[in-house]
Amino acid sequence: MSFIRDITMKQLRALSAVVSSGTVSGAAKILHVTPPAVSLQLKQFEELTGLKLLERDSEGLKPTLAGQEILDTSRRIESLLSGCSDSLDSIKGMTKGSVRVGVISTAKYFAPRALAAFKTEHSDIEMNLQVGNRKETVAALEAFEFDFAIMGRPPKQFEVERAMIGPHPHILIAPPNHPLADKSNLRPEDLDGEAFLLREEGSGTRVLTEDLLERAGLPQASGMEMGSNETIKQAVMAGLGIALISAHTVSIELEENRLSWLDVEGFPIERSWQVIRRSQKILMPAAQALWDFMVSNGHLFLPETPSRK
Repeated sequence: MSFIRDITMKQLRALSAVVSSGTVSGAAKILHVTPPAVSLQLKQFEELTGLKLLERDSEGLKPTLAGQEILDTSRRIESLLSGCSDSLDSIKGMTKGSVRVGVISTAKYFAPRALAAFKTEHSDIEMNLQVGNRKETVAALEAFEFDFAIMGRPPKQFEVERAMIGPHPHILIAPPNHPLADKSNLRPEDLDGEAFLLREEGSGTRVLTEDLLERAGLPQASGMEMGSNETIKQAVMAGLGIALISAHTVSIELEENRLSWLDVEGFPIERSWQVIRRSQKILMPAAQALWDFMVSNGHLFLPETPSRK
């Protein structure tokens, strides 16, 4: 369409700010301009495209289908402009740059140490680290808010590039005094009647737990739902149930015999830690350096998993 060449960054940023805040006045505060200035940019933008870009619902202004398409493109443009700045610095012979990394909450047991080690070698590179659950991290990755993410199972809703960091085993845990704690060669069916403690919807371990129950022909878990691995661990130690969890999150508790590792057929479930980015995402020098570091050295920072006692 011929109008594409006439779109301005002011128009793109006005649309993005309105969607982010839900109101024209909120967008004006973000952009440090007056509300009429934002309204003018939006009016001109819609006249240029010949399409409605925004619609109102009970929560405020939301993008239409056309608005969302432009918003996705705008995010890619902003990401490329940010990366371009880093590239120009590199061309000038400068070593600085910035990297935005998303880390799912389970990876917080090793990722910060790996990033700190990278930082000691690249002190001028600025790193923005955001920890969230799987759903939050995937959404931010899709919106080009991260250069890449550190996670396990890759998202399916968009194309990605990925590389392996290292193994990520998942195990079933129980309190040490649990009746099954000293049993060997348990079958998944032997878990019938056990109360499973669950992570929130969208969590990777939640998906694994539901897959396990389905394969074993057991009822879907209806136990307590918790928002963090730390809460899950404390609840299991308190005797509220059993849980499927990343072995990397419980290495200390297993070593100190505060948790037990159930010997169930098919466990540990072997997954892998990966670095993942959108296929359209072009990594600038700083981000590429961190990506390469994680692929080559990330496994060195993974917690050791004790042998089952």
